[in-house]
Formats: sequence, structure tokens, C-alpha cells
Amino acid sequence: MKIALIGYGKMGKTIEPLAQDRGHKIALIIDAKNAGELTQKNLKGVDVAIEFSRPETAFDNISKCLEAGVPVISGTTAWLDRLEEARQLCHKRNGAFLYASNFSVGVNLFFEVNRYLAELMNLHPYDISLEEIHHLQKLDAPSGTAITLAEQIISNINTKKSWVNKATSEKDILPIISKREKDVNGTHIIKYDSKVDSIEIRHTAHSRKGFALGAISAAEWIIGKKGYFGMKDVLGFG
Repeated sequence: MKIALIGYGKMGKTIEPLAQDRGHKIALIIDAKNAGELTQKNLKGVDVAIEFSRPETAFDNISKCLEAGVPVISGTTAWLDRLEEARQLCHKRNGAFLYASNFSVGVNLFFEVNRYLAELMNLHPYDISLEEIHHLQKLDAPSGTAITLAEQIISNINTKKSWVNKATSEKDILPIISKREKDVNGTHIIKYDSKVDSIEIRHTAHSRKGFALGAISAAEWIIGKKGYFGMKDVLGFG
């Protein structure tokens, strides 16, 4: 499989050797220094693109891949106001596009646990909060993973109408507390507190390899498919 890596930061550099170890070839690397080289000519012969860039460039990168007929996997966050446009372009071009806020298999299992626990807790008087901790270089807050977790909770708990990225005393708003610390790969914690007990679920990433391997697996999975997908499709969660 010939891969175009779009975005060559920490994730791109983690994906590269892991993909090569699985027998794949990195046919094209695009970063801020050579962004103009993301062209149909240079994408010719590429089997799939893996896009981990920046919020301000993600949509254009995805569009160029779809216009070139190249399936694209994207894990860039904080650009989702244009996600629907990307989905529509995917269908218009009869292409293949997969977006996930997190590609880690463990995190996607955590999503399922979070959703199910929120369903169970819907009628019980617990206060809910969400905390996410990432490295100092992470640009967006809250993380895309935290937003996914928050939206799952809001969809399943009647008492929460929205989320806010700070502490709050408003009962119908879910607080997300974002922390940035040195040498942290990513931790997400959901807490349910009552007067008599507390329940907590947590996911802690030990390295970026879990995210990278999930993205590579998604790229392998999408070959030959058409449409818009998520990690649920890759992992068979339904």
C-alpha cells in the first residue's frame, strides 16, 4: 500500500516507521514546508492518504485528496465546522473518507463504555465532570476526544444540555477541564459524584503508537470502499 502522509509532526513521524514495518511504502510526505506539493500529479499512484495536519489546513487537504480520487483518513481536530462539507464532497466524488477524533482501539472501546455508562446513569442523581490532560504542544482545548466523550454523555443524559471548557456550577452544563502538562500522551477521565459514592472511568495513553496503529489499520480497511466512515465501522461496533 502506498501512503501519502499529510502532516509530518509527532503523529506523522510515529506513523511512518510503523507503516513501513507492516510492509507499506510512504510515497509522499506533506508538511507546512512543502504544502504546495499536495497536487493531483503527486497523488497519482497513492493508495490512501493519512491526514494529521492543522485545523486551518485540514479541510483543504481532505478536499484535494477526494478531488484526486484518493481515499483519506483524517485525525485532525478543531476543524469540524466543515466536516459536513467534507462528507458532501466525499459523496459527490464517490470517494472514501474516514474521520475520527481518536484512532486508538482502546479509546474507541472507552467511547463505548462511556456511552453505555451514561445510559445507565441517566436517571440517577450524580454530578458529572470530564477532565482531559495532554502535552504542552497540543494546540486545541478541549481535545477532540474529550468533545466526543462530552457529546456522548449529553446525548444520553437528559440533565445535560451542553458542555463548556471550564468549571461551572450550572447543573445543565457539563464541565470539561483541560490541563496541559509536560510529557503527557493523553488522559481522559469521566467522574460521577454523589453524596454517597463516586464512579470514575479513565483512559490513559502510554505512547502515540496506539493512535498511529489505529490510523494505519483504518487506512488498510478503507481500500476499495466508498463513502464516509468512522472508527466504529473499522472496529465493527455497528
